[in-house]
Amino acid sequence: MSGNCPVDEPIISVSGLRGIVGQTLTAEVAVRYVTAFADLAAPGPLVIARDGRPSGPMLADAIHAGLHALGRSSVDAGIAATPTTGVLIRHLGAAAGVQITASHNPAQYNGLKLFSAEGRVIPGGLGERVLARYRDATPDQPAADRPGTLERSADPHSAHLEAVLATVDVDRIRRRRFNVVLDSNRGAGSPLGRRLLEELGCGVTLLGGTPDGQFKHTPEPLAENLATVCPAVPQAGADVGFCQDPDADRLAVIEASGRYLGEEYTLAMCVDHVLRVRKGPIVTNCSTSRMAEDVAAKYGVRLFRSAVGEANVVDAMLAHQAVFGGEGNGGPIDPAVGLVRDSFVGMARLLDAMAAREMPIGALAGELPRYAIVKTKIPMPPEEVDAGLDALAGHFADAQPDRLDGLRLDWPDRWLLVRPSNTEPIVRAVAEAATEAHARALCDDASAILRRRSP
Repeated sequence: MSGNCPVDEPIISVSGLRGIVGQTLTAEVAVRYVTAFADLAAPGPLVIARDGRPSGPMLADAIHAGLHALGRSSVDAGIAATPTTGVLIRHLGAAAGVQITASHNPAQYNGLKLFSAEGRVIPGGLGERVLARYRDATPDQPAADRPGTLERSADPHSAHLEAVLATVDVDRIRRRRFNVVLDSNRGAGSPLGRRLLEELGCGVTLLGGTPDGQFKHTPEPLAENLATVCPAVPQAGADVGFCQDPDADRLAVIEASGRYLGEEYTLAMCVDHVLRVRKGPIVTNCSTSRMAEDVAAKYGVRLFRSAVGEANVVDAMLAHQAVFGGEGNGGPIDPAVGLVRDSFVGMARLLDAMAAREMPIGALAGELPRYAIVKTKIPMPPEEVDAGLDALAGHFADAQPDRLDGLRLDWPDRWLLVRPSNTEPIVRAVAEAATEAHARALCDDASAILRRRSP
């Protein structure tokens, strides 16, 4: 995120923005931002898709009109998941794309996520250029001699569906006739989610299947937000429960008993399944559980860490020719499908693992080493952060330090990551250890050291 945004701006990162609709995010802001992006894109149409939020159609209409006025054509993909948009851009040979979504933020928010022609969230360098152009642009840009045209995608999902199905043994999964609870929470995941699971021969109990953004529970798929979903899994006699966030790039898992396995297990179980049949480098961000690192070590492959952020993970995946990657927030990335976090990849890979090994999802998770992660926020003015991180490195001199993103400190059995926020005067501390008590102690120690630095 950019730490120097004017207070009346939405929250802007190198790959997009989000804000409260009608306040920090208006149709004018959306048009200015997307046309600044379009000015830097190659010739060709832009794909515009959205999650199910009620403000999506208004923002989409404004963006299409703004692009057309400048002579740029666009493709309206309607309601589609964020990873679907990435696949569709490549499938159509589009110049770029925009996903209208605020991801897991509350319903009053919406946002814009920018995609390159490669079907990935734009990298940092391009994002900084877009942001500079957005802030420097004059509100009134000259109209084109010939306005752009609008094309509507009749089926935005098929290319993504086919790409996901090609990565698994469809017949093997169909023979198992799994029963699945899918909680799309009235986000964008239900149209393709139902279709994918039915193609895999699953019986589907769909919760929140109307993609209208009227969320039935707090959108982020964390344990505390899924109190009504967890019991629905055993009530339906399901083999597994899958829970998506509103734009369906994240996936949390519930086992047959109704126990929440969580988001960190999604990536680790997928990595294990992939590496059983194809060896190669793995990439995760530096705040992801070491479960994936342990799995990579089991198969004798390298695991590379990136800075936090999907664009950073993808950059590292491309640099190291990774066979799989992702983020521990339930965001697996399969380069065979696309360079976007993808809940549909997660569902298909996990069902394939269950079918291949004839094991329930809980048993697959039980094979992984068990860790506890604790996350905290620590007040700290931005000008004190560098000195604070130096103090932490000095205090924890027995750890292996890494300054890739803030400060990560590694020991053989635990780690601590402290990163400054770009939107608040805080640092975020994440610790993982064998027990919650040990992880919390790391965060508490870091907090005590940093608070001594603050006025």
